Amino acid sequence: MKLQQLKYIIAIAECGSITAAAKKLLVSQPSLSKCVSEMEEEMGITIFNRNNRGVYLSEQGSKFLAYSRQVVEQADLLESEFKHKEKSKRVFAISAQHYAFVVNAFVDLVKEYGREKYEFSLRETLTYSIIEDVKNYRSELGVLFLSNFNRQVILRILESEGLSFSSLFVAKPHVFVSRDNPLAKQKSVTLDDLKAYPRLTYEQGINNSFYFSEELHSTETSLKNIIVTDRATIFNLMIGLNGYTISSGILNENLNGSNIVAIPLISSEEMEIGYISPQDRPLNDISKSYIKHLQYNITHPVP
Repeated sequence: MKLQQLKYIIAIAECGSITAAAKKLLVSQPSLSKCVSEMEEEMGITIFNRNNRGVYLSEQGSKFLAYSRQVVEQADLLESEFKHKEKSKRVFAISAQHYAFVVNAFVDLVKEYGREKYEFSLRETLTYSIIEDVKNYRSELGVLFLSNFNRQVILRILESEGLSFSSLFVAKPHVFVSRDNPLAKQKSVTLDDLKAYPRLTYEQGINNSFYFSEELHSTETSLKNIIVTDRATIFNLMIGLNGYTISSGILNENLNGSNIVAIPLISSEEMEIGYISPQDRPLNDISKSYIKHLQYNITHPVP
């Protein structure tokens, strides 16, 4: 198995066709077909199934592709770190649910490493994707929450994927609403109080299990539901439609604006927010530094 072969497999999967991949790579089609055959024979698996439109990944091929991407990305990191004599750029990635303190900590980290060259990634993404990113080393860390409802399921998945969960803090649930929402005048709200308003939740894609929801009480019935993909949209809908979402209660006026308020939700649930990381390797220095920034932003939220 050679690194170039893995790069060919990735290109074929992305193009969905050996012919298209050959044109993209400026390699002959027979060479690519031979590469696939040799790799399938060496691994003892079928990587691609064929149809009239080209090729598509088999179930085994999908798993093989994930590992191939990991190997290629790690090889690229090795080259950027050691191949050239000049000082290489820093590389760091974090995948997280949609929390303001995650962004604040990321900003602080970038400022701390304010050098001429660096490459940092912040992915606010689906819960399932956070786990996949950390498992496949696309991200050093992932940030998500556990509750009484999802704890056993999420921890079982993390264990099966070789990941560990480290707690950052435990928060009582709050409801985020517009300052003009009638609920904003109350000292606390109940689930019954929320029934008249649109419930705003984050999209979880094809892995749309209640256990992967970013919001507590995801199984509660709601007649008005709006699903969004980014934090800016969810806050705009709170203002425009008097919608609400359930979260930790930590707000940042610089990121969320002054029109959003957090109201305690009367609930027996809690949100234990923490970070996930691989069990088989220690945290590097930049990950440790990011965690310190996380802890600071959690205990010193910007009003």
